[in-house]
Amino acid sequence: VHPKYSFKDMNDGNKIPAVGFGTYSPDAVSKSFVAFFAVKAAIEVGFRHINGAFVYGTEEEVGQAIREKIADGTVKREDIFYTGKLGSTFHLPELVRSCLEQSLKKLKFDYLDLFIIHIPVSLKVNILCTKYTQENKCLVVYP
Repeated sequence: VHPKYSFKDMNDGNKIPAVGFGTYSPDAVSKSFVAFFAVKAAIEVGFRHINGAFVYGTEEEVGQAIREKIADGTVKREDIFYTGKLGSTFHLPELVRSCLEQSLKKLKFDYLDLFIIHIPVSLKVNILCTKYTQENKCLVVYP
């Protein structure tokens, strides 16, 4: 892990970089710019903690950026500490795994280093989206 950043000890013995790079992008800004080019640049300048979330709609681009930096030899997967977040409509126990698996699939990762609750307030599940467009808009819903 990059030596110029400080780390915090976690209760399981692992360490987490104290400074992370967030991947949220407001709708007015191109998600591909922030999530792809900015993540690549962040890794190039030394960020090793990448902070993402299911609801940001940037996981595919973030995953691609990280995989490209792995492929070009800048980092190894174990050098990156990736934090993902559980969406507020996935708090029901039977939906948690689905959110995690969707994130892993979009990122094309085998694992996340940390998976936390995004906002500790559950939102009512009116629909469960089962297929998304490239813009992360819900295409097929399960009532």
